[in-house]
Amino acid sequence: MATAGAAGAAADGREPLLGAGEAEGNEEEEEERESRDVVETQEHYKSRWRSIWIMYLTMFLSSVGFSIVIMSVWPYLQKIDATADASFLGWIIASYSIGQMVASPLFGLWSNYRPRREPLVVSTAISVAANCLYAYVHVPHSHNKYYMLTARALVGFGAGNVAVVRSYIAGATSLTERTSAMANTSACQAVGFILGPVFQTCFTLIGEEGVTWQLIRLQLNMYTAPVLFGALLGVINIILIFLIFREHRVDDMGRQCKSINSEGEENDALDQDTEGNVDHVAVVALNVLFFVILFVFAVFETIATPLTMDMYSWTRKEAVFYNGIILSVIGIESVIVFMVVKTLSKKTGERAILHGGLLVVLVGFFILLPWGKKLPNIQWQEIKNNSIPRTVPTEMLMPFWSWQEMQPPSNHTSEPVGCPISQSWCLNTPMVYLAQYLSSDVLIGLGYPVCNVMSYTLYSKILGPKPQGVYMGWLTASGSGARILGPVFVSQIYTHLGPRWAFSLICGVVVVSLLLLEIVYKRLIAFSVRYGRMQEENC
Repeated sequence: MATAGAAGAAADGREPLLGAGEAEGNEEEEEERESRDVVETQEHYKSRWRSIWIMYLTMFLSSVGFSIVIMSVWPYLQKIDATADASFLGWIIASYSIGQMVASPLFGLWSNYRPRREPLVVSTAISVAANCLYAYVHVPHSHNKYYMLTARALVGFGAGNVAVVRSYIAGATSLTERTSAMANTSACQAVGFILGPVFQTCFTLIGEEGVTWQLIRLQLNMYTAPVLFGALLGVINIILIFLIFREHRVDDMGRQCKSINSEGEENDALDQDTEGNVDHVAVVALNVLFFVILFVFAVFETIATPLTMDMYSWTRKEAVFYNGIILSVIGIESVIVFMVVKTLSKKTGERAILHGGLLVVLVGFFILLPWGKKLPNIQWQEIKNNSIPRTVPTEMLMPFWSWQEMQPPSNHTSEPVGCPISQSWCLNTPMVYLAQYLSSDVLIGLGYPVCNVMSYTLYSKILGPKPQGVYMGWLTASGSGARILGPVFVSQIYTHLGPRWAFSLICGVVVVSLLLLEIVYKRLIAFSVRYGRMQEENC
């Protein structure tokens, strides 16, 4: 009857008469609807994005801290400690990733329960102190290489704040903003990796001797100036965190929420949108996928120099120079991809783009497989000074005119070039043509950034409004572990078995990753979508 009366009143143009209970219920619904319509104030919006930009800067400085000395570590190590060899250099390079792998979950856990300013400032201060230590590793009279190892490990430890940065950005953006913000974060990271070596190159103008400040025993030269510059940037970053950075949190729909990281607020400040459990199957799957993505790229980066020296008879200097140019171009390509993927994901969704990125990476490594019949040049000096080992197959005992490809390169250098005879696969594995290598560079440079940003975006959406510090810490740690194992894979598989085995195994790993993605594909959805609070939009 009440319903009929209301309908009649509406038909007559009159206000329907409601009972007290109905009126009160409608008022509550109207208030809730109004609160949802007012997403956030303009002041809150500006403050939130200023804080996100500070996180972009922190990510940029973290990657600069890794790459700004990467080209000068070996000559500086040889200068300060004559006992250091190439194997110890490997430990110094890996120490950064080891430090980051250990620190990421710790800083992530810290950021879950305390204001994020605390782990951000402490981690940046550790990096500043570590860079200053690096500038003084020449002072001790012995064991200088261990001081350098400690300094690089501490720089990596400070870089564990990447987990805090990404967890903050995930909590301070809505679902519609998330992909763009994560892409910008990855772009800042990529730009840092690109500009680090550029800064290093500029500081080479100071020279090896430079100037010395005897009062504090500081040598300012081409090796120490980059890390001191990095320390200065770190100090500026800390100042900006104190002046500009503020704690902000919005839900998946962009509504302002109370943050558990704010001073004086309790954990029960979280609203009902946090109710529900995180899909840990999807979380573990994305950690595995992220490990694979960073592992194959670490292999790609590490294998570039030995592969080009073996296949194209490049000298060490040529390999470093040409591959430096190639990696710089790939870095620029990655930044462009990060910008494009923000728009593309709105049309196709993150899962489909991740699938496509893995396929592109697979094709890139498949192209690197040796297919032809032409063998790489052999290091002629080693053949001339030593007899051909008994492992040479009978088909190598060919007429003189068939040995043209094994003649010494005509670059007139005292440095042995070509594929070393100590790698037995050089005698029977076809070479990887330069066109293959360059095509692979383009494809991997396209697929890797796509997979990287989509992994982070999907991961943060799956976690939803839950505190993400520890989860982001584990994701960062898995990536650091991949960067540690990548060079080990190259030193063991490529050196002993050759490119055919190395790239075949990588292709196999990527295929398994694609199968894993297919299995968990339907589970890779946003937390709010999973619990029916939002509709799926190309997730």
